[in-house]
Amino acid sequence: MKKIIIIGDGGHSKVILDIILYSNDYEVVAILDDKYACVTKRDGRLLGPLSYLSKFKQIDTKVIIAIGSNAVRKKIVEQLRLEEKQYVTLIHPTAMISSTASIGCGTVIMPHAVINAEASIGEHCIINTGAIVEHENHIESYVHISPNATLTGRVKAEEGAHIGAAATVIPGCTIGRWSVIGAGAAVIKSIPAHATAVGCPARTVKQGEKYNHGVVM
Repeated sequence: MKKIIIIGDGGHSKVILDIILYSNDYEVVAILDDKYACVTKRDGRLLGPLSYLSKFKQIDTKVIIAIGSNAVRKKIVEQLRLEEKQYVTLIHPTAMISSTASIGCGTVIMPHAVINAEASIGEHCIINTGAIVEHENHIESYVHISPNATLTGRVKAEEGAHIGAAATVIPGCTIGRWSVIGAGAAVIKSIPAHATAVGCPARTVKQGEKYNHGVVM
């Protein structure tokens, strides 16, 4: 069985571990997180700091970053400088993926998510439980689409965007880079970069480069 290392040991990591165990394609050999000062074991798996990843360089081991924050995922990718082929794309067996959709490395597709025709998903994204990405959507890297959110046809979500739980984005809208759409929002027009938008219809309530991007709403 192929081996995999999970980066991150928080709540999102538990969901990732469930997908791996359910799919039965990989053996989890280590969970690495800098909250561990030294190496220990849990359920037969190594636990240790991120620096321990170097110990696996000579082994054909895949990596998945199990961090919910878009900004932190990107920071870790830049820190690790791994080859693209070392990252695995995880798709839960209950997800529905069109044969014409494309999905980037390091992305996770959760249970009962739907990715429809000609949608493209970037690298290191999270398509969460029950989320719907409709036809011809273009999702850039480090995007998080939360549970039961719906992106209707030809929506563009730029790098780092976070779409809150049960939010809806109507056709043709663009969600700007590192913007946050609040839970339950109805987006009926494009949202600029570095903004927070909430409500029905969604309205921008905060915008600026210094916003703490990637925070789950």
